[in-house]
Amino acid sequence: MPLRPYACDNCGHWQRWFAPPPGCPVCTDVRNALPEEGWLFHSADEVGNGRQARWVEVAPGVTGYWCEPQLGLGSTGWVIETDAGAVGWEAAGWYPPAALADLRRRGGLVALGASHVHGYGALWQLQDELAPPVLAIGVDDLVWTKAFQVTWPIDDRHELAPGLVVYRSGGHFPGHNVLHDTRRGILFVGDLIKVDLAGTTPVGLSCHKAYHAQIPLSHAEVRQARELIETLDFQAVATPFEFAAPVGREQVLALFDRQLRGQPTAGPIPIEELT
Repeated sequence: MPLRPYACDNCGHWQRWFAPPPGCPVCTDVRNALPEEGWLFHSADEVGNGRQARWVEVAPGVTGYWCEPQLGLGSTGWVIETDAGAVGWEAAGWYPPAALADLRRRGGLVALGASHVHGYGALWQLQDELAPPVLAIGVDDLVWTKAFQVTWPIDDRHELAPGLVVYRSGGHFPGHNVLHDTRRGILFVGDLIKVDLAGTTPVGLSCHKAYHAQIPLSHAEVRQARELIETLDFQAVATPFEFAAPVGREQVLALFDRQLRGQPTAGPIPIEELT
């Protein structure tokens, strides 16, 4: 029987299976909640029915794509212009025809990547529809890639395109990556940190192993992430869910320093306390 993509109704994670899958590995992981009424999986045709494409340029050469209504966790797919062409980082839960047409109009994608499984969205759809030559995922995270083919497993540092460098940060997941846009001063942080917003204004920062369960990072994980962040210059961050400026290196380092001074927490710390 042919394998078909199915999305979890609870979290939006995609798997290729010969029938609706028996369960969702993302939901059963400690970082996510289980569906209270049991498993429900949707085929691609069911997911695409009635969903509309949305996109917006959040910074020069950086566009976020999502769908309405959102699917699962509600991820955003970032498209970043480089001298070598456009790069996709993270992915929307679903790309309606209008979004795919816009990406084709822009020349497609030269590479795809993501920080960790919570940002994978419909990477499989971009790979099937646009056929970028590179789909790069951290080698420690291959277990989550049932829906697509990883063409370049990456280690601690990888240049995805000119001006875009991937680093393994660890933290939220052992193989968690961040993407540094050196030209624009943006760090695509994945879930290494969480930004609380009031409208478009950052009001709090936090870091966590599991946000739903409120499990903080360990001191060793915070120290590892801090050592990396200290080497990167950025003035704005993007998670799989939102773009936030100005959140820069000094605020993120201050957040990590707060975690290291005592018992770590998973809850937000007001921005004014981190400046």
